[in-house]
Amino acid sequence: MPKRLIPMLIITTASMWALTGCNNSTETTVKKTDTAVSTTDSAAANTIDWSVMDSGEKPAALANYQYPFALDSQNVRDYAEYFDVDNATAQHNLTVSMASNEALSKALDQLSDSYVSHELTDDKDMTLVIHTTPDVAASSYDYVLSDDFAKGLVLPIEIKPDGKKGDVKAHGEMAE
Repeated sequence: MPKRLIPMLIITTASMWALTGCNNSTETTVKKTDTAVSTTDSAAANTIDWSVMDSGEKPAALANYQYPFALDSQNVRDYAEYFDVDNATAQHNLTVSMASNEALSKALDQLSDSYVSHELTDDKDMTLVIHTTPDVAASSYDYVLSDDFAKGLVLPIEIKPDGKKGDVKAHGEMAE
């Protein structure tokens, strides 16, 4: 239980900071100054160690995977309609997105202050995109989920050192 509680607390705290838009303008200025002085050699030092993130799980065969959501369930149909994907993609993405905190918490353990924001793409090839400060090297990894909810499903992760904040819409606002 404590093993699962700590990552959930970290993610909850990070989410609250993102939602409340904590004002770190003076800290950000200092960080930007430090980043401008850094060289490419120091950027290479800030890389994700994917071996630490490895779940040890083998990818599941999707052809006979038992998803926690029925293909014709209301949740799957709503997701498919909203994101304009087929039901099978919606079923897969819904499951992976609900289990994605497993991979995100492991990445946040390594990124700490270099983390800026993250997003999940909602297309046929769902990807966890983690935006970081420019001092982190760009990389990617196929994370195999190990939690029983989505055991064996693969979540591609992409590290983008672009410093981009998420494009979160206000409640009721529609994407164009």
